[in-house]
Amino acid sequence: MKCGGTAEAKDATPEVQQICDEMKPYAEEKAAKKFDVFAAKTFTTQVVAGTNFFIKVAGKWYLIGFATNAQWFVSHRAGMKMGTAMLTPTVEGDLDMAYASLNTDGSCWRMNHLAEKTNLPGKFIFKSQRKSRTYTHIHTHRAGYNLLWALTRGTDLSPDLLQKFKQFSLDTGILPENIAILPKNDECPAA
Repeated sequence: MKCGGTAEAKDATPEVQQICDEMKPYAEEKAAKKFDVFAAKTFTTQVVAGTNFFIKVAGKWYLIGFATNAQWFVSHRAGMKMGTAMLTPTVEGDLDMAYASLNTDGSCWRMNHLAEKTNLPGKFIFKSQRKSRTYTHIHTHRAGYNLLWALTRGTDLSPDLLQKFKQFSLDTGILPENIAILPKNDECPAA
């Protein structure tokens, strides 16, 4: 690696996790939130006068809003409640997504997807494991639907972000009645 350039991304090591553990209080202070999970997944380094570390950290998020015109959502919307999502970046730049929501009978509904990165930063697509449709949070693919998730680090969404989520959903063609802010829910126990 030449001075000033970054190395290839690698899986996190115990040393990198130790750096994350030491930096966690500063990240929590900056975000004004406590992070239940702060696990290093991948990292790259940059050699300058010292070594800079760029670490991708897995995180727990709350799925508090959902918007889509997909028929399954229209059919199941009334029973949906807030859940948690673990988002973990991969070395390739994709995103492992693990979602869980507590059912009224105490059981947990879980799903996992690998969201593939696109050419637009922050935009991922994934294919449903149950249907042969492609869902994305930005635009409709042929034989697919818009699918928008409102994810936050806490269980509340500010009125400003709530309005932005609703407006963005409408701007992408989602009907107003298919935009849901999910009611709060207890969390599933760890699997």
